[in-house]
Amino acid sequence: MTTVSADAPRILVINPTATATNVALFDGEEERLAAELVHSRDELARFERVWDQFLMRRDRITSCLRDAGVPLESLSAVVGRGGLMKPVPGGVYSVNGAMLEDLRAGVQGEHASNLGGILAYGIAHALGIPAYVVDPVSTDEMRAEAHVTGLPGLRRSSLAHALNMRWMARKAAAELGKAYAEANLVVAHLGAGISVSAHQGGRMVDASNALEDGPFAPERAGRVPAGDLVRLCFSGQYTERQLIRKLTAEGGLVAHLGTADWREVERRIAEGDRHASLVYSAMAYQVAREIGAMAVALRARADAVVLTGELAHSDLLTGNISARVGWIAPVMRYPGSEENVAMAAGALRVLRGEEEALTYR
Repeated sequence: MTTVSADAPRILVINPTATATNVALFDGEEERLAAELVHSRDELARFERVWDQFLMRRDRITSCLRDAGVPLESLSAVVGRGGLMKPVPGGVYSVNGAMLEDLRAGVQGEHASNLGGILAYGIAHALGIPAYVVDPVSTDEMRAEAHVTGLPGLRRSSLAHALNMRWMARKAAAELGKAYAEANLVVAHLGAGISVSAHQGGRMVDASNALEDGPFAPERAGRVPAGDLVRLCFSGQYTERQLIRKLTAEGGLVAHLGTADWREVERRIAEGDRHASLVYSAMAYQVAREIGAMAVALRARADAVVLTGELAHSDLLTGNISARVGWIAPVMRYPGSEENVAMAAGALRVLRGEEEALTYR
């Protein structure tokens, strides 16, 4: 591994998922190393809580770097995926004690992404270098009226794919010849969960909660009829934990078709499966309808509609969506996710003095 130059600080990126720890190493903008450290079901079963996996995952990361010939002392900063912290504006945050406490406690729920900031700090602190998170899942820049519902005790919250959506919004704005802060964009992240957001003035002014709101997705039920859901809750068929799992991990395409693999769904459609065709079309319709709602949040002044995430690779799905929303604004497609690049870029902006790191409180 080559040594790092002053112009290209070496940044370690850590992106934990439910079954793996993804790591990447950047020298400036150039990615030098990328690895997916898969954790077996048996390995994870030993831990009761997500936080308990910290030492196991940290040791896997340091072993990966050692095997690749990367001295820990060559790192300039470590950046982790931002998890379910308290609601905060988007940006780059220094990992501090308050953040670590909230990530460990899971103040908005337990999720593997909560380990991102914890792992970044655990490695960086020992080296005396900064640890950051960028555009965490709990990024909340929604307008005040967007939070209000018809029941005072229930509030719409922003838990969306902020990291990838804000990064792709930056790319789209640049392609349009604008700064991100000057562009009005509707961005739809199409993955295992789907979130749709409105971007105005460099802020995500409204967003559908990918866990409980908006379109159904490969694994998630999305917005469902409230009355029927209440009756299901009191039917005695499910415990609270079982029902939450049904809504967030066993809904959508999984519930209808028994698979979350969009390629498998499209294969069935090509073979004449009418039910698969109906469900897939319904998912596209719900995404398009949510894009229309976010266009309203921009007062119908969108510069572009941006489609991103794994499902943006699908010509069939994106074609269906584009046919329904093309009247709003030109549709721009950025398939896949660039979360590692987005995290490294955020840390790089701070290290180069182009942006100031925010303090989490």
